[in-house]
Amino acid sequence: QEQLMESGGGSVQTGGSLSLSCVAPVNLYSMACMGWIRQASGNEREGVAIIDRNRNIRYADSVKGRFTISRYNNNYTLHLQMNNLQPEDTAQYSCATLNWGYCSTASLQNAPLNRGQGTQVTVSP
Repeated sequence: QEQLMESGGGSVQTGGSLSLSCVAPVNLYSMACMGWIRQASGNEREGVAIIDRNRNIRYADSVKGRFTISRYNNNYTLHLQMNNLQPEDTAQYSCATLNWGYCSTASLQNAPLNRGQGTQVTVSP
């Protein structure tokens, strides 16, 4: 069964940058919404950023102005550019797709979705 595959996590210091990528099989890429979720140890999952087929984008307030989500139809990939990373951004980041009426970070948090295995992002003080 094809899955969402993330790459690009790692460890940086506060203020650093990382770029995450996700390759999706076409059936998952074609869903209404694609986005990134994160889950820190002991916490519930959090919707970080989401983009729909028309490239409407929404971000969690905690990452606005620092993170940029984008998608590329030619190779079915989703990206997340993360700048000015802070220790509170430390989490397992996963790519997600879902069919939902309205693509929002709340839908990433609460709706049934497909998700990849994830990649760890660690930001040290």
